[in-house]
Amino acid sequence: MLSSPESSPNGKVTWQSGGGLALLTLTNAPANGYSFEMMQDLDAAILRARFDDSVHVLVLAGQGEKFFCAGADLNMLKTVTPGFKYNFCLHANETLLRLEHTPKLTLAALGGHTVGGGLELALACDLRIGRAGAGRLGLPEVKLGVLPGTGGTQRLCRMLGKSRSIRMMIEGALLTQEEALDAGLVDLLFEADDEDGFLAQVLDYASQFCPPHKASAVVGHIKRAVQSGIDLPLESGLVLERELQAKLFLGEDAAEGIGAFLDKREPVFKGR
Repeated sequence: MLSSPESSPNGKVTWQSGGGLALLTLTNAPANGYSFEMMQDLDAAILRARFDDSVHVLVLAGQGEKFFCAGADLNMLKTVTPGFKYNFCLHANETLLRLEHTPKLTLAALGGHTVGGGLELALACDLRIGRAGAGRLGLPEVKLGVLPGTGGTQRLCRMLGKSRSIRMMIEGALLTQEEALDAGLVDLLFEADDEDGFLAQVLDYASQFCPPHKASAVVGHIKRAVQSGIDLPLESGLVLERELQAKLFLGEDAAEGIGAFLDKREPVFKGR
């Protein structure tokens, strides 16, 4: 059971938690477009989840039926200075890196259109879960005379490969949820009649990675090994993997998992 929504200082992200989960919801009608204020709120919520020992998995969602996030607030970009735009992009990069490297699993619940910076935000999550038939996904910034500047050119090619990503971005292509699943841009696709039903399925899926079902510290360390090690030389990545494994061997959940296996019983993990 999640807590009642708490609004952020700028009113652009709500926080709910319970059962090992933290649900962060983007709230900026009509399309959940992000501004500097929303990124400040999201940054603070990510840090809150990072330091909260009762939170094991983060779920990121958008308010409403139609949009997860339609990217940067264009009305804001139209009025600010070039210097502000540069620092806005820099802060967004820093926020998404913080999300990417937080040692807890992060899931993006894509219940509607996920375009531009909205997809860039989703790409910084560990897994993306789509809602069948609900909106399109893509990086169409080329149609605005700019490039995907919140990590899209870098994360998309690491996920889909170089030439496929270039083609998708230069064409400004928008994929259905089903096409995104086939392409590997979406990891899972859930059928749901409405946003509430979809979000309930996402939260139910996320809960399996929390104690007592899973050793959440292990889940987080697997994430860290991949996110931090993927661009390292193999030998350096193996060093990182060994160091993370050594930390886990010192924890209670490793003893519980090995003991339960030998005792032929189900383990009861504590997340430590």
